[in-house]
Amino acid sequence: MIVKKPIRKRPKNLNLFTIRLPINAVVSIMHRASGMLLFLMLPALLWVLQQSLASALEYTQIAHGLQHWFFKLILIAVAGAFFHHFFAGIRHLAMDVHWMTSLQKARFSSRVVLGLVGVSVVMFAWCIW
Repeated sequence: MIVKKPIRKRPKNLNLFTIRLPINAVVSIMHRASGMLLFLMLPALLWVLQQSLASALEYTQIAHGLQHWFFKLILIAVAGAFFHHFFAGIRHLAMDVHWMTSLQKARFSSRVVLGLVGVSVVMFAWCIW
């Protein structure tokens, strides 16, 4: 005799903007997004490096172009992605060796990552501006 389980109607939340993710999830998602941004920016960064190494004239043109405020903002965004990916990667490696795996410690380490990223981005922006 086959017994069928009753079908439960679970509530569905299809509006993703109303879901409040914990800080651990936000840091983890941002880690993946920053890695993707760095990967997608890699060809442009390598092209700029190649052009700057081609000749002294190209180097001065690129150095002059990077003084524009728009390119400085792009550099700050790329640096922010790098800093976040770096610090969140260290956090993930620490969690892989079972360090800071409790919920309270994981939340604390997420806040530390965001704080370090903020300080690093502000220092970088101050240095290049």
